[in-house]
Amino acid sequence: MNKPNGPAHSSIGHDDEDSNTSSNEHFNTVLSARLSRRSLLRGGFATAATAVLGATGLAACGGDNDGPDVSLPVGPTPQPERLLAFSAVSKSLADTVVVPAGYTASVLFALGDPMTASTPAFKNDGTDGDFEQRAGDHHDGMEFFGLSAAGTPSASSAERGLLAINHEATTDEQRSSFFLHPTGGTTTLPRPGAEVDKEVALHGIGVIEVRKNGSAWQYLKESSFNRRLTALSDIELSGPARGNALLVTKYSPTGLKTRGTLNNCGTGKTPWGTFLTGEENWGGYFTRGSADDAARGNGKDVVSLKRYGRNQGATSRHGWETGGADDKYARWNISKLGASTDGSDDYRNEMNGMGYIVEIDPYDKAKAVKKRTALGRFAHESAAFSLPTAGQPLAVYMGDDSRNEYIYKFVSTATWSATDATPADRIATGDKYLDSGKLYVAKLNADGSGQWIELSLSNPLVAGYGAYKFADLGDIMVNARLAADAVGATKMDRPEWCSVNPKNGEIYFSLTNNSNRSVDPSGSSQLAPDSANPRAYTDMKGTSSQKGNPNGHILRMKEGTGGSAATSFTWDVYLFGAESTADSSKVNLSSLTADQDFSSPDGLAFSPYTGICWIQTDDGAYTDVTNCMMLAAVPGQVGDGGKVTLNHATAAGGTLAVDTYVGKKAAPDTLKRFLVGPVGSEITGIAETPDGKAMFVNIQHPGETTAQANLADPTKYTSQWPANAGYGAGKRPRSATIVITKNDGGRIGS
Repeated sequence: MNKPNGPAHSSIGHDDEDSNTSSNEHFNTVLSARLSRRSLLRGGFATAATAVLGATGLAACGGDNDGPDVSLPVGPTPQPERLLAFSAVSKSLADTVVVPAGYTASVLFALGDPMTASTPAFKNDGTDGDFEQRAGDHHDGMEFFGLSAAGTPSASSAERGLLAINHEATTDEQRSSFFLHPTGGTTTLPRPGAEVDKEVALHGIGVIEVRKNGSAWQYLKESSFNRRLTALSDIELSGPARGNALLVTKYSPTGLKTRGTLNNCGTGKTPWGTFLTGEENWGGYFTRGSADDAARGNGKDVVSLKRYGRNQGATSRHGWETGGADDKYARWNISKLGASTDGSDDYRNEMNGMGYIVEIDPYDKAKAVKKRTALGRFAHESAAFSLPTAGQPLAVYMGDDSRNEYIYKFVSTATWSATDATPADRIATGDKYLDSGKLYVAKLNADGSGQWIELSLSNPLVAGYGAYKFADLGDIMVNARLAADAVGATKMDRPEWCSVNPKNGEIYFSLTNNSNRSVDPSGSSQLAPDSANPRAYTDMKGTSSQKGNPNGHILRMKEGTGGSAATSFTWDVYLFGAESTADSSKVNLSSLTADQDFSSPDGLAFSPYTGICWIQTDDGAYTDVTNCMMLAAVPGQVGDGGKVTLNHATAAGGTLAVDTYVGKKAAPDTLKRFLVGPVGSEITGIAETPDGKAMFVNIQHPGETTAQANLADPTKYTSQWPANAGYGAGKRPRSATIVITKNDGGRIGS
């Protein structure tokens, strides 16, 4: 998650890093050049008035500003559509949560809320402690796990369950999580250990019990199911990298475990009922000395560190390594400081223990938490499973959320058995399906086809890669980015969440944005537009220009012969984020109207109950017009639109022509805005009860644009949510989980 175009003091821009300097081409195609003119995006803006009552927004439908339909109907006939039965929410800059008429949104669980009966209520003045027993910060991805009346796992329970919630990060300015300290925290080094301890505990995972009480939902702070995992929790390593030399540290000389999970972003729910969480922007938490390359002998580990964004001399995001002499602070310094040859006397390999998909049994605290190294190490977002089919392997789809990174797929060795849907040991079932298999990376071609390329030593491109010599499969998993470089994978515009359409098994990826797309690229980090990432344009935000692909798009893929184990696929772009007033020939290629336009898609999830595709935004490009939002969509299928050619004017006076494939234009009842959040917030995380009648959504970092200098004056906070919605003490903004219900008791969105 990020705010790549946000204020300079925001700490949530770390996804916008780019450590991919490989020379991989984008589609290996030759693009024709012919004379044309560059045109700029942007027209006027129109913002409809919004009436808000409490935490529920009542909004009139926006106007229709429809551009021409650039899609050419080809391919299969679209499947019957389920129409969205609510009035679209207008864009909003109000400091509140706005939902459609007929719906209610209520705050359920916010930063600092106690998770044990003995933990005192949250004062929200910076003096609170014990965050190992409280809600963490930056609520993110989330999943619902049903509980029967007897407290046992239940796939059908709709009135009692567990919410497993990621706590991704903290709202920072210059290192410190300033809302969580009385006077804003220390921004100079060294940092006080007490401040560091609080910030470390704010990260990780929370599991809480929730119940429906009459028509309202509540969380149970005294539930025995409640638990927290933080950046200091003991976690096992499993899969090919378990015990590998690259995982040896002072904390784990055998390389069998690591300490903590960090920067948890997207999620997944396994077919056997466990919770998956992705470790995203973990690199910036570590520091590295200015002479560390030489200390390491300029070996291949230096290549790895640089590929994952840690050049020598890199400073850490929070300065946690300066909290004191204790080992829990020393671990954040990944310089080679010890005399050992294997790293067992320092933390030179510590960062290799971060960047995985982590599996947790939310029902059972006694079960080990495991990092599944077979799924590769990168900036993980969510993990989406193929539709389980008896006798077929399972596929897990994943994205690497940094500029110019890749799309991956893991295919299990084990084939699916329906008896594993309700196993006696859920983590052991995870061992069966997630520790052995093949990891693939995607290469997308200019004709709308693509290949999954295996990352293993059996692939001569991996085995013979000149930039890095892989020792074994564990090495490949730890350095999945380098292996993907080796095979020429396609660089994408920041692959974030992914989800599988329960109707037809097609896979959707949100590509949030990429400021490094350029018609005239200069330097190794800039890229020309290509078929799957075809836009490079200028977007004006007030008087500031934003270049590249500021608004992002949503890619979808259809597996070829072999289903989940297929090594080929077809693709198109389901939606291009854009303002409704933008140039329809170069930017608003999906002909979005004022009720549909959006920017920087991030969270993405299909409802297994209604089939609705929910799209959430984490935007900095369009926030002068609207706060971040959530839309509901009823997509068609790959190939239901047609080919479009974008003609980009080059600096030399020619034209760069790029073909892309645009999905069928959305109708007013198949795509519309459902929710707009408070000021400065990201909308992220989504879970539903099995009857589809309650939806849980996370509001992350409201008011993050507040300057630390204004901490003492609540009137200068850019947001006071959720206090201004009547929730909790104090006025400092808090990340929180909300629950949305339909006033007539019906299913959400339909």
